[in-house]
Amino acid sequence: MFGLYKFGRTVPDKKTAASQAQIPATGAEQQIPAADFDTLLTNAKKNLSPAKLMQIAQLEHNVVRGDVKDQQIATYRQLAGVWDSLNNLPIAAHYLGQAAKLENSEKSLTFAANLFLGHLQHTENGSVRKWEANEANELLQKAVALNGDNDSLKVALASSYIEGGDVMQGVQQLLAVTSAHPDNAAANLMLGRLSVTSGQFDKAVERLNKVLAQQPDNTEALYFLAEAYRGKGETDKAIQLFEKCKQLINNPEFSKQIDDYIKTLK
Repeated sequence: MFGLYKFGRTVPDKKTAASQAQIPATGAEQQIPAADFDTLLTNAKKNLSPAKLMQIAQLEHNVVRGDVKDQQIATYRQLAGVWDSLNNLPIAAHYLGQAAKLENSEKSLTFAANLFLGHLQHTENGSVRKWEANEANELLQKAVALNGDNDSLKVALASSYIEGGDVMQGVQQLLAVTSAHPDNAAANLMLGRLSVTSGQFDKAVERLNKVLAQQPDNTEALYFLAEAYRGKGETDKAIQLFEKCKQLINNPEFSKQIDDYIKTLK
């Protein structure tokens, strides 16, 4: 329901609406170094109790000593469960990813990758975002290798490239999907968003209308289509779409943001 918040934490001001849609700029994001997992792990352990540290250390020891793949998979999942109970999803996702690589199933690889992609949308730290995007990318490449006919995997892979700063590689992935399946909603939605951020508003309108023809209540598509019309100077259309998006989401905080934003357009 809160699809909009996935790509924009607040309603941007009139001048920077498109640029703040949480889609990385190619050059800037590529220059940010990815966080280091060992450093993240060390920092995450600093405030843990001695009992919890001992539990984690034992599991880490079991992973190193485990000579049977199934035992290692089980231990990685246990580590993921511990970190999940500590509300540290990135560390938990890492261990689920390690288990998924050993298991090498499309389902487990995709699940772990989606955890990274979902969490990074709420992460302010650029280095952590890039690390999560890279982790997701590695997992999704393995999943695509197992099932090259799955367009959902390809779209997710494109997202991991974009979030990691390699926007052009992501766009090529998306175009390959829409070339084979022109009405693919997920690919058109992402291409529509990218078109808004790059100022290609006519292309954005075309892409996003394809999405809404199949999913008329898609709030993300409605929001970015409104942004596209705003960019084209068609303010009345933009306001109508913002209002519809507001009604569908039906959240007081979001409604206030939309109302304040609409005031800047009049």
